[in-house]
Amino acid sequence: MTPWPRNLATLIADRASAVPDQPFGMVGSTQTLGSAFGLASRAAATFASLGIGGGDRVAVIGTNSDAYLVDWLALQLAGAEPSLINPTYPTDLLRIMLADLDPVAVVWVGPAVDVSACPGVVHIDASSLAAGSLVVDGASSALAASASDLPGLGRASSDRAGSMHTSGTTGTPKFCVQSHEYFLRLGRFVADTMGIHGDDTVLAPLPLFHINPLGYGVIGGLTARAGVLSMPRFSASGFWPDVVASGASVLVLHAPPVEILKRSSGAADAAGHRVRVVFFADGEFLDTFGIPMGVSAYGSTEAGGLCHTWTWRRGDVAVDLPEGMSRYGGRARPEVQWYVDPVNGEILLKADRPHVLFEGYFRDGRVDPALDDEGWFATGDIGRVDTAGNLVFIERAAESIRVKGEYVPIGFVEDHFASLGFDDLAIWRADSDLVDHEVALYVCGALDVDALRSASRSLPAFMRPAVVLRVDAIPRDDGVGKVRRRQLDTCTVLERITL
Repeated sequence: MTPWPRNLATLIADRASAVPDQPFGMVGSTQTLGSAFGLASRAAATFASLGIGGGDRVAVIGTNSDAYLVDWLALQLAGAEPSLINPTYPTDLLRIMLADLDPVAVVWVGPAVDVSACPGVVHIDASSLAAGSLVVDGASSALAASASDLPGLGRASSDRAGSMHTSGTTGTPKFCVQSHEYFLRLGRFVADTMGIHGDDTVLAPLPLFHINPLGYGVIGGLTARAGVLSMPRFSASGFWPDVVASGASVLVLHAPPVEILKRSSGAADAAGHRVRVVFFADGEFLDTFGIPMGVSAYGSTEAGGLCHTWTWRRGDVAVDLPEGMSRYGGRARPEVQWYVDPVNGEILLKADRPHVLFEGYFRDGRVDPALDDEGWFATGDIGRVDTAGNLVFIERAAESIRVKGEYVPIGFVEDHFASLGFDDLAIWRADSDLVDHEVALYVCGALDVDALRSASRSLPAFMRPAVVLRVDAIPRDDGVGKVRRRQLDTCTVLERITL
């Protein structure tokens, strides 16, 4: 029986020794797990020479690439705690988030980061890491020639492995702290649920700072000794040719790309693929593309990555779920208790042992476990229990907007447009689609269209309003003045402008 890995570093080192020739990088790359581990070991020694090691928080801001994967491996081998951040966030939002995180270093892969967002720490451009070098505080430096010691191997399973930010609420994105055991148990659960094995190649094409590509794809694949691939960016037009060329047999997707592929592709586009199972099932997707099995699920970065799953097979009898087949959470994974509050419909979770769910939110220099006195975590999601006693996810309870899989930080975007001098404003969904949204900006006062468009262009694409609606008043709570967002679409529109 293979012993349970002690931490992510031992998982990585064991798999690199056992299956060094497995692909581990972007589609089309020649990088293998063995070559990535060799570079990561040398990078870990280089990080150590810079004073980055056991328990140090490191902000990682980057796009999918061979270098990004090597950097994540290296920080685990160094014993550091990488905090993975969306690289499209503007500098002002990064400054707020990094000030709260208080890292010892900021590492980026890809477009340069404005270092003014986090002054007084080590700044590392790791974009050339896959080629064997780093740029440290503006000076190019070759990686250490070798690494005789990997501090990460000594980390306890209960130690923090890093964090990912969540932005599913109206405020500034919060950092969710995750332990090594969290990831190890998630990887094993995903590998077992999807039946991943050493002959598989897992393709996780979404941004690696999210839990499903990293936790389900990379760590699930490593757990099963499978090959692991990703893409610099998801593209519907090039997706199936890349799937076929890579020989991927396991796909890790999410609702938005599944919907995009269903709308934009057909069986002919996917001809020749060898995919046998896909995460985020949808009966139409399985039937259209000839995939035997799929998995639907419920989970979150806080909820252990995944806490509920259900397996579907092509040809299953159609089920009448008003929320949609992909919203079927199904059965709880082992070690997780759950219930749906009968009063407000909120899903609550509780782990049978420590380190199954996340450790808590990192804020104000400490980790807030975010649990009640009995250990229950209130997810902020609305669900129901079906007739078989399984979970169906309905929607977020919080007022939130999701565009192309990204949750829009409402407060930040409103502050951004407030500088234009409107009498009042608020943002909300421009539609009610359960899978994805567009942003609507509601304003009171005079409109300067050129200024609006200029301000919009300075935001990441997923934060930009699709439409501006001038109304006579923004509905607010009489007590504290909070915007009543769900009443915004009932306002009388005086003027409508498409941006």
